[in-house]
Amino acid sequence: MDSTSIQAMIERGLAGAQVEVRSDDDVHFEATVVSSQFAGKLPLARHRLVYATLGPHMGGVIHALALRTMTPEEAARRP
Repeated sequence: MDSTSIQAMIERGLAGAQVEVRSDDDVHFEATVVSSQFAGKLPLARHRLVYATLGPHMGGVIHALALRTMTPEEAARRP
């Protein structure tokens, strides 16, 4: 599994999301996901939405995924 594949899966599962995925070893990943679907949701619910896009790959070929999830409004306020 690589960063590009993970990014594509998240983008397919969260239509309209802006996704950036990074990894130094293709085992541990960091993702920033900006989606309007996160509006009104707590961080845990946002993470579950992202994990759902990755299905059985989570905990398997994707050993670790650090997430930063934001709505477009939150991302716009970010420095």
